[in-house]
Amino acid sequence: MTEAERMEKGMIYDATVNEIMDIQNQYLEVMYDFNATRPSQIEERERLMKKMLGSCGDHCYIEPPFHANWGGKHVFFGEAVYANFNLTMVDDANIYVGDKVMFGPNVVIATANHPILPELRAKGLQYNKEVRIGNNVWIGAGAVVVPGVTIGDNAVIGAGSIVVKDVPANCVAVGNPCRVIREVSERDRVYFYRDEKIDWENMERYLKNDK
Repeated sequence: MTEAERMEKGMIYDATVNEIMDIQNQYLEVMYDFNATRPSQIEERERLMKKMLGSCGDHCYIEPPFHANWGGKHVFFGEAVYANFNLTMVDDANIYVGDKVMFGPNVVIATANHPILPELRAKGLQYNKEVRIGNNVWIGAGAVVVPGVTIGDNAVIGAGSIVVKDVPANCVAVGNPCRVIREVSERDRVYFYRDEKIDWENMERYLKNDK
């Protein structure tokens, strides 16, 4: 079995072999071009984003710089995904992102890991486990999602959280390690920040927008 085949199966493998790095570098070149675009080059950014990612739906936006081990080859975006500055995706394994997901600045989504056993880790060996993020998820600034995690639809991950296990749908989770503190509830239909109420009389114009 080749190292590339071991990588695909989620086994321990050597990521530094030429058969892997030669292919990896081709995708990193596209990511470099994306990060070098000017703010006015919106169409060029969209073209390069669809080229560098494994798949990318419509109305997605990544604010450069974007960082990914494989240049986004193993990243799969749904529709209307938004990523703020410095999104880092350690995409040695697949990262699946649903529709209308928002990433705050400096978020890290990691799929690569290393054996705990010192003699294996000393050889630079690694293994990868995919990450899945559902629809309409918001991941706050500086959060880290570790390999193998699934985050359910409509979940909110607080800023600075370290997500080490699955997060269910329709909940708010924060902390290190990240833990569920409550479900999304009817109160969230009344208040948007502490005791400040949503002015629903002005919300219809936003909700009618299909963005």
